[in-house]
Amino acid sequence: MTEAYIIDAVRTPVGRRGGSLAEIHSADLGAHVISALVERTGIDPGAVDDVIFGCTDTLGSQAGDIARTAWLVAGLPDHVPGVTIDRQCGSSQQAVHFAAQGVMSGTADLIIAGGVQNMSKIPISAAMIAGAEFGFTTPFAESPGWVARYGDQEVSQFRGAEMIAEKWDITRERMEQFALESHERAAAAVDEGRFDSQVVPLNGLEQDETIRRGTTLEKMATLNTLTEDGRLTAAVASQICDGASAVLIASKKAVEEHGLTPRARIHHMSVRADDPVWMLTGPIRATKYALERAGMGVDEIDLFECNEAFAPVVLAWMDELGIDREKVNVNGGGIALGHPIGATGTRLMTTLLNELERTGGRYGLQTMCEGGGQANVTIIERL
Repeated sequence: MTEAYIIDAVRTPVGRRGGSLAEIHSADLGAHVISALVERTGIDPGAVDDVIFGCTDTLGSQAGDIARTAWLVAGLPDHVPGVTIDRQCGSSQQAVHFAAQGVMSGTADLIIAGGVQNMSKIPISAAMIAGAEFGFTTPFAESPGWVARYGDQEVSQFRGAEMIAEKWDITRERMEQFALESHERAAAAVDEGRFDSQVVPLNGLEQDETIRRGTTLEKMATLNTLTEDGRLTAAVASQICDGASAVLIASKKAVEEHGLTPRARIHHMSVRADDPVWMLTGPIRATKYALERAGMGVDEIDLFECNEAFAPVVLAWMDELGIDREKVNVNGGGIALGHPIGATGTRLMTTLLNELERTGGRYGLQTMCEGGGQANVTIIERL
């Protein structure tokens, strides 16, 4: 079985809700990162075997197989196919897994994996009406089979996050401190130019516009909780935003034929699931499983990216697995940088790859909670 190599990775800046990227068609968002990836790597676009993109809420500008549309909008050869997948928040991370599996099986040599999401164009309210987003509505609760198994209780990401905060006894103050660190780390990363090599400016936007500089614990303390007796506020949740990201996955054969220089290899990839009612605990089970399958311990991982859908998700995951906070989301996470759902997986991988190179680390592990209680885990090795 051949290796799967990461050749390059790019992303747009993340645009805040209603911000600089809000009016850009999703296909054009996706085309932007695809074009940048092709240009930066110098590959013959006609040699690409497939384009695999993650996207949720495939309505409006995101309907009709956005992976294929984005490739065509980029003006690239029309014989190259594309497919759009939905594993909720982990959609583009799963796109990388499918791409790597295609390469490792020998059935493909060059695949672009990525994701796109314009959450300004497709707001939560539209997703709720369409019943398309597992965390904002519960269309499956109308299924007699579902009710027979899980009852008619509320199933939502918000309830799941509250349940986690309560079970792991994570205080509001601790969550707000974590959120503050996310903004501070992201601001420092921008100021030090850590994102410069991975971000391809778009529509005049050169850096992420979601970071709340100058926010304080005192300001966070004034916010109302999402539920009357809850602990969560908007300050400890990921931001609604817009963006796209993509990586080029190649086989050894493609590396040699196209004169490419691999930056990392896929060391491990797996996906597991947990209780769908709790929804957001998947990263705990999935990370334990991945480390066991990879024959690795937590201490062997140099950097972690765990998506900050909500602060308690990451905090419970760190507590349960004994993960050092100083290795986790060192350049900030979804609380500061946003969570453009379909694009987040490869956005995290882009950041993880660049940070491993900057710090000289060898192994990086990425995971995130996903609708239905699922979680992907990818371990990459810097070359």
